[in-house]
Amino acid sequence: MNPPDKGNQIPQPMRRDGTGWVDLGPRNVMRDRQNPNMLVPPVTDAGLLPNLKFSFSDAFMTLNHGGWSREVTIRELPIATTLAGVNMSLTPGGVRELHWHQQAEWAYMLLGRARITSVDQRGRNFIADIGKGDLWYFPPGIPHSIQGLEEGCEFLLVFDDGHFSDLNTLSISDWFAHTPKDVLSANFGVPESAFADIPCEQVYIYQDEVPSPVEEDEVESPYGTVPLPFTHRLLAQRPLITPGGSVRIVDSRNFPISRTIAAALVELRPGAMRELHWHPNNDEWQYYISGQARMTVFTGNGNARTFDYQAGDVGYVPFATGHYIQNTGTETVWFLEMFKSDRFVDVSLNQWMALTPHELVASNLCVGPELLDALRKDKWPVVKYPGYGYVP
Repeated sequence: MNPPDKGNQIPQPMRRDGTGWVDLGPRNVMRDRQNPNMLVPPVTDAGLLPNLKFSFSDAFMTLNHGGWSREVTIRELPIATTLAGVNMSLTPGGVRELHWHQQAEWAYMLLGRARITSVDQRGRNFIADIGKGDLWYFPPGIPHSIQGLEEGCEFLLVFDDGHFSDLNTLSISDWFAHTPKDVLSANFGVPESAFADIPCEQVYIYQDEVPSPVEEDEVESPYGTVPLPFTHRLLAQRPLITPGGSVRIVDSRNFPISRTIAAALVELRPGAMRELHWHPNNDEWQYYISGQARMTVFTGNGNARTFDYQAGDVGYVPFATGHYIQNTGTETVWFLEMFKSDRFVDVSLNQWMALTPHELVASNLCVGPELLDALRKDKWPVVKYPGYGYVP
C-alpha cells in the first residue's frame, strides 16, 4: 500500500519502505493527486507497457452554436486501434446535422434527451426520442441525425475504428457545397436558384428550434420502418447483481442491430472491484462515467502497470491481457467496457481456478485450502467481500 495523501499534504514519489524520494522540482501536483498509483506504482508493477489512459479533458474541443464535441482516437491514445470515442453535447434544439459514416456508430446517452432520425438502404425510416441510459446504433453507411430536446443532452459516441474522426464524416451540407448547382438542379428537378443559400462548407453542429413532439414529427415511409430498432434502453434492462455492484451486458443477442460493438455497463460500489479477468475476443475500450478507480493490466513476461481513472477518462486493455478495475473512492464507480465484437465474452480467473482440479491449482501456486475452498464455480463480474475491499 502506498502512503495516503491526506488533506493538503503534497504527494511524493516515495513508499513506506523508503524507496523513492521527494520531488522538489517543477510538477503538476493536481495531476499527481489524480494519479496516485502512477506517481507511486504498486510494488507488483514491472516492465514497460504503453499508456492505457487518456482523458477527454485533455482532448481538443470543437465549439459550435448548438453544441460542442471532443474525441479520443488513435491520435490521442495510440494503443487504441479498435475503437474511437466522441463526447458530444447539444443545446436544446442543437443539431448534429444529417450525415453518415464509413464506420458503425454506437452511442450511450449520458444526460438529457435527444431525437434521432435515420433511413436505411431500403427506404425504411426510424424516428425516436432517447433519454439518459439509452443506446443507439447505426450500421456503417446508414444516414442519421441527432437533435437535443428541451433540456439538451450529452452523450458518448463509439466507432468501430480507432482511426475514426468525427470531424471527417460524410455530411449532407458538405456534399451539397461540393456538388455543382446544375447537378443539384438536375438531381432534384428544381431551378438552380433553389440552392442559392446552401452552406459553403460542412455545418457539423448548428442551432435550431426544439422539435415538435415525436408524434407530430413522424414521417411515414411507403416502405415502413426499420425491422431492427436502432435503439436499446440499457438502464431498463435487468442487471446481473452481485455483492458490490451490478453489470448490464448488451450485444447482438439483446440488441440485434449492434453487430460490431458489444458492451457492459458496470457498477462498482465503494470497496468493490471488477474481478480479475480477461477478454478472449478483442481489445477493451473503457469510458468512466463517475467515481474514481484504478486498473492494473498484466501482459505476461513479468509486465504489469497500474493506472488511475476518473469520470471522463478513457481506459484501454489490449486483447486477452489480465486486468481488474477497483473502486478507490467513496462514491460509486460507473463505467462502460466496449469491444469491437458482436458478443460480450470474458474469462474469470476465479471461475477458471474453481473448475480446474484443485490439486493442480495448489501445486502450481503453492496455496492451500484457505484459498481453494473459497473459489467459486459461478462467475461474479463484480466482487466485494467484508473486510477485504479497498480502503481509501
